[in-house]
Amino acid sequence: MTTLASPPETLDVLDPSTGEPIATVEIGDADAAVRAARAAAPAWARTAAAERAERLKAGARRLREHVDQLAELQSREGGKPLADSRGGIEAGIGAIEQYAELGPLHRGKALQGGWNATDVMVHEPRGVVALLVPWNDPVAIACGQIAAALVAGNAVVFKPSEKTPLSGARIVELLDIPGGALQLLQGDARVGRPLAAHPDVDLVMHTGSVQTGREIADVVAGRMGKALLELGGKDALIVDADVDPAWAAEQAALGAYANAGQICTSVERIYVHEAVAEPFVEALARAADGWTIGPLIDARQREVVHAHVTDAVERGARLVRGGAVPDGPGFFYPPTVLVGGDRDAPVLREETFGPVAAVQVVTSFDEALALADDTEYGLAATVLTKNPEHAQRAVRELAVGTVKINAVFGGAPGGAAEPARLSGSGFGYGPELLDELTRTKVVHMGIAP
Repeated sequence: MTTLASPPETLDVLDPSTGEPIATVEIGDADAAVRAARAAAPAWARTAAAERAERLKAGARRLREHVDQLAELQSREGGKPLADSRGGIEAGIGAIEQYAELGPLHRGKALQGGWNATDVMVHEPRGVVALLVPWNDPVAIACGQIAAALVAGNAVVFKPSEKTPLSGARIVELLDIPGGALQLLQGDARVGRPLAAHPDVDLVMHTGSVQTGREIADVVAGRMGKALLELGGKDALIVDADVDPAWAAEQAALGAYANAGQICTSVERIYVHEAVAEPFVEALARAADGWTIGPLIDARQREVVHAHVTDAVERGARLVRGGAVPDGPGFFYPPTVLVGGDRDAPVLREETFGPVAAVQVVTSFDEALALADDTEYGLAATVLTKNPEHAQRAVRELAVGTVKINAVFGGAPGGAAEPARLSGSGFGYGPELLDELTRTKVVHMGIAP
């Protein structure tokens, strides 16, 4: 009797602007992907660092030749406006090129030992690295993490989000890393969980929710493994009494509405001094009217956002703009402005991840600073002020990985921060990521008699 094989499990990929399916992907096998990466790891680790870098540079050139295609693909499956999507692709390619330069320069240390001895600290690849990449900026994040892991000599199992698998697959095709050192694993939690729990995975790198991050941290700790986690945030913006309220409103709108509020460091809470509160809110409302944004990623995320807004209004917040689910296809939600209400409402305590500017009026900078720091999260915060003492206090007193003064986005290349509190642990970018992706070995070489 012949036994027919079960058909492979699949996932539909939706266009967030219409809600309609645009593709179907086959769910992969986590164990097979890890075993393939483990088999490829020794040869890739023995490949000279300069050669690994050249492979990545060649892949970056191929990606650059297909920027428009990748941008359109990312926009269709993730909902990003096309110009923003292209910017993310360019940033991802830039990250590959940067790590291709940094990798061969990732130096160890020579130690001062005995005259007839050599003592050094050297970096070695960890082995197999699992990357669980989110949907909100899938190409930029994937490119940086893949490049860093590969140039450090690791084999990689790359699992893109099940919501944005198409751009992830195209990245792997265009990078064209030889020997199986880069494995693509498609799927949702059905493959993510066994991937993170696999005993042959040496490091798990996850960018995403606190809930998933906790689960990964627990399972990895059980085998004494390593996890790099960038998780949720509830980033605050402080508007001091001495700044131009119109300029501050422009900054607030950019922080709250860019990518429909679906950026890890989006502004989610605003504490504005009462001296400038009225003109600030008026300017923010005008700014909200002028923003055109893409859809949220799916219906579930829109439900979360709208539930936060509805709850805030029920708790006394004034709805100044937005706050209504629009008619029509897709998962759109309007730029929304809330003022006041219960300071313990979810819109001020939990990650919203949508285009909502929740404003609270305060009587002093001290009050604003205390409220900004009163959170379980610690990803980033922004302070708009002309007062250098206030800026310095924010830098010293806010328990976050990144403090931004007078700009909601920006910063010099090469900066790297460790998240605080529930927002994660470890360096997830910058040159320091290469340290995380390698083990440090001390070598002492003496002379035999």
